This record gives sequence, C-alpha cells and structure tokens, in this order.
Amino acid sequence: MKIGLFIPCYIDAFYPNAGIATLELLEKLGQDVEYPTEQTCCGQPMANSGCNRDAASAEALFVKLFAKYDAIVMPSGSCTHHVRDNFDAIPQTDEVRHVRENTFELVEFLHDVLKVDNFPWAEFPHKVGLHNSCGTLRALRTASMSELGEPFFSKPMDLLSKVKGISFAHPKRPDECCGFGGTFSVTEEAVSAKMGVDKVTDHHKAGAEYIVSADTSCMMHQQGCAERAGVPIRFIHIAEILNGARE
Repeated sequence: MKIGLFIPCYIDAFYPNAGIATLELLEKLGQDVEYPTEQTCCGQPMANSGCNRDAASAEALFVKLFAKYDAIVMPSGSCTHHVRDNFDAIPQTDEVRHVRENTFELVEFLHDVLKVDNFPWAEFPHKVGLHNSCGTLRALRTASMSELGEPFFSKPMDLLSKVKGISFAHPKRPDECCGFGGTFSVTEEAVSAKMGVDKVTDHHKAGAEYIVSADTSCMMHQQGCAERAGVPIRFIHIAEILNGARE
C-alpha cells in the first residue's frame, strides 16, 4: 500500500528523532512511504480549545495532501483521534471520509494492519514504564482500561515485548492521566504539574529507567515535570525503540 506519513507539529519542532524513526521503521518493514512536505497541523489544538471553525483551513490542507494515499500513518494517538473522530470543521466529502477512515496511529498500524511479529534489529536493554495517553487508551483502544475491569491487552506492550533485552516496570496507577491534556496544562497549570510529577514518580518508584509512549506530547509534559522535580528518569518514543535505538 502507499502510505502518507504525517508528523505532528510538536514532534517536528521538538522531537524530530521520533519522526525520523517512524519513517525508517516503516521502510524497514517494506512499506512505500511518502512525506508530503507542505503538511502543517491537523487542526487538533484549535478544535480541542473549542475553536472548531478555526481548524477548518488546517483540516482542508490535510485532506488535500493525504487523500491520495491508501493509509495515513502518524506517531501520535491524539492527532489520530482528532482526524478519525473529530475532523468535522469542513464538509464531509468522499475525500474527507476516506482520510478519516484510513488514518492510523503507528502502534495500531503495526499491530493491527501489518501484524508485525518480529523486530530483528531492535534491542533495548533497559527497564521501561509504558505510558498510554488518554487518547490512545480511551479513544483508539490500543490497550485495556483498568477502570473497566476488562481483560488485559496492550498493543504497544505486545510490540515492545518483541524487542531483545527490554523489561517492564509496572506503576501502581498505569492508566492515570499525566496531566498534559493539551490546553489543560496551560489553563490548569498547577493541577497539571502535580499530576505530571505524580505520574513520573509512580514510574520511577516502580523501577523504570525510561518512560516510553506513543505520544510525545505527554512525554514532553512529563519530561518537564521530571526535570523540575529532580526525578531521574528518561523518555523515548516507542518508534525509536522499535527502530533499533539502544538509549
């Protein structure tokens, strides 16, 4: 299939290695990938702030650039959730519907579409704590929700378990929000920061050397909280580990 790669604004600006790893990983898996260079934002920040009409131009450009692809893949659960479930600031044409129905977060694309069962180049000899963002957990359903008491499953953990040398830390409250929440971290700064410190401390007490996530936005928030609170823990996007990063 022909894949269009979308790299979210904050990854492009602050964590480019996660975007590069996503491209390299998909190519290692034999996929035909293109990166439309005119891409900007998917419109999520405006829509999440209640300014849905202001997202229309960004959404229209997204559709113009990505409608020709069989699948659109991005290393971000929150952006995937926006495109798939809330992409409604523009008229719902056939092209828009195609884009919405064929947009995938990287983990679910690897797990559900490609069904990857081996990463022979990957080795990560560290203990990691897995952070599932609220969007990937509760909207995309890439893992079970502990508050529902449902049988356990975890697509990101399934993939990471195929990496040599990796081990997992198990925090006491694995599904608790880290406090980022997009603009919530701006409008409710004190609450957000306390939630972030609680989150990284929980992982650190469980023995995690790294916190790994499919959402760099949450990791960006947690990294800032950890640095300010003096919690000695590192952060890495799941794409980097699956692509072969060692540290």
